[in-house]
Amino acid sequence: MSKYLTWLVICVLLSISLDVFAEEVPFTLEDRDRLIRVEVKLEDVDKRFEQIDKRFEQIDKRFIELREDMNKRFDSIDKRFESIEKRFDQLVNIFIGIVAAFAGIVAVTIGFAIWDRRTALRPVLERSERWEMAVREYAKQEPRLAEVLKSLGLM
Repeated sequence: MSKYLTWLVICVLLSISLDVFAEEVPFTLEDRDRLIRVEVKLEDVDKRFEQIDKRFEQIDKRFIELREDMNKRFDSIDKRFESIEKRFDQLVNIFIGIVAAFAGIVAVTIGFAIWDRRTALRPVLERSERWEMAVREYAKQEPRLAEVLKSLGLM
């Protein structure tokens, strides 16, 4: 059965292909006019594409100019930040110097106060020691004074 089907398909295909013959179609004046109109329209389309290309080139130039302008602005902003950073560093260094000077002044003042106290107390201590020696010497002659000094633990 499949043989019959195969032969049937082959016969149908051969019968269809035998009817088709290549004939040349005549080229009419109307066809020529259509071709001319199509060519004109294609030229118009080409012109439009050229205009669109020019517009895209202009837009590209604008983008390039904008990008360059933005880069210049960013560079100027970077320079301003760098100058502000340098100024801030200078101010920090000045502040450190002021704090160091203040700390030095405080240390010198405290040192001077300690030195002044010692030098001011030295004559007083020497004088009080001399008074104590004088009272002890006098207590050797005066027995009542010697008893008072012993009761206070000074002798």
